Amino acid sequence: MPANSSRPAPSDSAAPFRIGLATSRSHQHGQESALAQLLNGSRQIIEQQLQPRLVVVGRTLDAMQQLGLLPGYPHIERFPYGRHGGLMKLVSRVVDADPARTLDAVIYLMDPVDPSSTFPEAVALKRQCVIHGKPFLSTLAGALEWLELEAVAAGAAPNPLLDPTFDLAQEGIALIAHDAMKERMLAIAERHFALLDQFAFRCATGTTGSLLNQLAQKIKGEEAGRNWVKPFLSGPLGGDAQIAELILDRQQCRRVLFLEDPHVARQHEADIQLLERAARTVTDYALCISDAECGERWLSLLQQRAALAKP
Repeated sequence: MPANSSRPAPSDSAAPFRIGLATSRSHQHGQESALAQLLNGSRQIIEQQLQPRLVVVGRTLDAMQQLGLLPGYPHIERFPYGRHGGLMKLVSRVVDADPARTLDAVIYLMDPVDPSSTFPEAVALKRQCVIHGKPFLSTLAGALEWLELEAVAAGAAPNPLLDPTFDLAQEGIALIAHDAMKERMLAIAERHFALLDQFAFRCATGTTGSLLNQLAQKIKGEEAGRNWVKPFLSGPLGGDAQIAELILDRQQCRRVLFLEDPHVARQHEADIQLLERAARTVTDYALCISDAECGERWLSLLQQRAALAKP
């Protein structure tokens, strides 16, 4: 994992986060838009606690100015409109080794019915984040949670309005891994078993679910661990679609840890996209973490934040 993506949140002696920011057009209009909810909801975190450098694509920055979001915030770099290469430049910054230029995370609030969400630069942006172990946050819920977790890690007081989402006894999580990532998923699940065991509901696709139940039987005992995870069909046979329905119906599956292998061609690419599309459809509810490095840090910070939640 690159050092800049695993480092702790900034302090007086640490460089601030550099965050790429873009949104689909439908998320830019009005004070109820996802963009406005994100920046208004996280204004204190951004302005006072993390103070990140924001690298913002042109139309998104125009919308921020029109809506009066983060007025006077000094740490903003403007990138061109998407049609002039703004998203392509974000991809370049994700992979840049220069700590003064590289991005530590990307927030791209995506509308699944906007064709631009499938443009090559949008796909490449997510893929390079996965490859380089940097958070790619494509839903409002995911961006809000990530900022909250990093702020608390930096010493900020938790936002009590978010406490209900961190009451894990009322929450569910999906655990999914491609073939090359199944061993990594098992290792992560074993390291964070105490946290995952707090969730009211766990589900997984195909073989991953069976392997996780075997792990739970080893840790909790054969009977107690037998149904620790609810297994659905394998991804190619429709398991991703089954979990997508839970997300769309807001049924105990707010969070998805989906360990993708970005280096192989996948015959069931449409099924993978369907699951991500479901999370983006209910952008204020669901989030999806797509790589092991970010997943490790996310689960560690989730444990810290969940301990502070007041049910």
